[in-house]
Amino acid sequence: MKILYLPLLFIFFMVPAIPVADPIDHIANLIRADKIHELAQMFASSIEITLHDDENVYTKTQAELVIDKFFNENKPRSVKMLHRVSSNPTYLFGVITVNTDKGVFRIACTLKQSTGVFELIEMRIEPEKMK
Repeated sequence: MKILYLPLLFIFFMVPAIPVADPIDHIANLIRADKIHELAQMFASSIEITLHDDENVYTKTQAELVIDKFFNENKPRSVKMLHRVSSNPTYLFGVITVNTDKGVFRIACTLKQSTGVFELIEMRIEPEKMK
């Protein structure tokens, strides 16, 4: 009987673990694919958005309209992960560089874990400063 379980045990240890997608990478992929409605699904019920120098707290629906308008005016061409902090198990922070048809922007995202799911609580979008 023990010999029957040996192949199953072997298969179990040989199958690679399914990678868990990082929420910051998921945000970058949604921006790259211009899927703003799906990105809005990650928003908390209220989210702080800073667009250039205008900082406001929006509801989930209002925030989707603001972000959608921004990306309709600035179509993403490429997205690059610049920085990520994941040392706190309940908060994540990431900085993404987005090259658009009207310039390069830095997007800083702060996520907080709520009921087992990370929600976007802050998004800062500012023009990339030239080096």
